[in-house]
Order: sequence, then C-alpha cells, then structure tokens
Amino acid sequence: MGFSTSDVVPFTQARANLSELADQARAGAEKIITKNGESYVALIDAERLDYYHRLERERIHLLLIEDAKRGLADVEAGRIYPADATLAQIQQRLASATTGKAAKPRG
Repeated sequence: MGFSTSDVVPFTQARANLSELADQARAGAEKIITKNGESYVALIDAERLDYYHRLERERIHLLLIEDAKRGLADVEAGRIYPADATLAQIQQRLASATTGKAAKPRG
C-alpha cells in the first residue's frame, strides 16, 4: 500500500488535529506522523493493527513449520541425527571414558 502526501502529517499538525486524524484512521486511512522531517510513528485503526499482528504470528508459524520440515528431511537423509540418539551416544562415550574403555565410532 502506498502513501500519498496527505497521509504524511507533521507531529505539530497531528497534535492539533488528533481527533480528525483518528477518525480518518478509523475509516481506513493510515497516517505517517513525522518529527523533524523524518518518519516518527504511524496512526492506524486498532483492528488493522491487530490484523497485522495476527499476520506476523502466522508468518512466524509458517517459518517454524518450514524449519521443522527441513530438519526432518536432514534426519531422513542422514545429514544429522536425532537429538535423543546423539545424547545417548555422548552418554555412552562418557561412561566408557570413565571406565577406561574406548567407545566404538559411530558408523
């Protein structure tokens, strides 16, 4: 979504017209409030902000699912080993080292 010049409002003007800007935001406009000539904050409808937050959570969940898929594919391809098997092997090596026996290499 692009912004027009009417969507960019200096901080002093926003302070003087906050009620009007809030009504515009409630009606669907998104305002960029500037301070010292640079973007400072945005004024948007609360429902739209909630929607943006839900989208971000969904995006994060999708990224986590993709990471899990890649991890499972790595396990299936033998590129990595499951954590429980790896921990068991480490414990076996530690136990062998304390008893003086050499652990068998994984293969």
